[in-house]
Amino acid sequence: MISFENDYSNGAHAKVLQRLADTNGEEAAPYGFDKFCEAAKVKIREACGDPDANIFFLSGGTQTNATVVDSLLYQYEGVIAVDTGHINVHEAGAIEFTEHKIITIPNHEGKMRAGDLDKYLSDFAHDGNNSHSVYPGLVYITFPTELGTLYTRSELESIYAVCQRFGIPLYIDGARLGYGLMADGCDITLPQLARLCDVFYIGGTKVGALCGEAVVFTHDNANRHFFSIQKQHGALLAKSRLIGVQFDALFTGGLYFDIARNAIDKAMKLKRLFARRGYSFYIDSPTNQQFVILSNSEVERLQKAVDFTHWGQADERHTICRFVTSWATTDSDIAELERALNA
Repeated sequence: MISFENDYSNGAHAKVLQRLADTNGEEAAPYGFDKFCEAAKVKIREACGDPDANIFFLSGGTQTNATVVDSLLYQYEGVIAVDTGHINVHEAGAIEFTEHKIITIPNHEGKMRAGDLDKYLSDFAHDGNNSHSVYPGLVYITFPTELGTLYTRSELESIYAVCQRFGIPLYIDGARLGYGLMADGCDITLPQLARLCDVFYIGGTKVGALCGEAVVFTHDNANRHFFSIQKQHGALLAKSRLIGVQFDALFTGGLYFDIARNAIDKAMKLKRLFARRGYSFYIDSPTNQQFVILSNSEVERLQKAVDFTHWGQADERHTICRFVTSWATTDSDIAELERALNA
């Protein structure tokens, strides 16, 4: 049985595991005040081209989103996201659990349009009764999106310009950031992305680490009590070295980007494999998530040999199926998928 169900089914990259093993016998300060976390922060700041960035290591993606959003909002404020945004559809109401409303606007192939955002904020500003409403206090997008699509640099610049005009921070969820940055056609570098938002996170869980995410506040706007908020949300590890060591390894010698590129290479092979057989796609994704439309009978047959996600109904006789590659996907995995398709 091979798996294309997600990009976090494997453990960690061998170099990450080796670094954990090599440092295992060393004592370190708790809660992120250790030499491993500090070394990782230096490398991440360098990669982002932002020597003054504030960096925090959190335990996982949902905890990261809930913690960052909560830290940036007053109790009467909400966060704007597209209706397909990860925090809106795949986090079991974690943001609402912190008593912040998710304010949704329409998606366009998974992306937010600057014009839609500008209209919503303009309409809100000119509403004489807006004091009775949840105030928009933060804008949230993902890179890549929940549908595997990418923002261009121009699109990101336009969204950030709207945010700045209305004095609202922009937060980018980067759970799959490496896969977005290394995708064919991506015209955004990590330093450019860092300049075009107020906070983002670099996903480790889905890109080669056992667990952990690195939150980067780029314009010195972290809540001064972020550490306490992080702990309150259960997103702070006593042994934060676990995450620091992994990010130190991932950001040594370009490993993070190299292994992310592997997922893209394998995803494009997978995409061509389905395309050659005449399958259609729900959306044209350049990243490691591919959404293939299969007949219901094909789904039933294929799932006996391959793990993948049933994303939704295309019509009564067809299902949208998500196939995901990762840093660990091999050519033999693709070959086995081909054999399963030919069976």
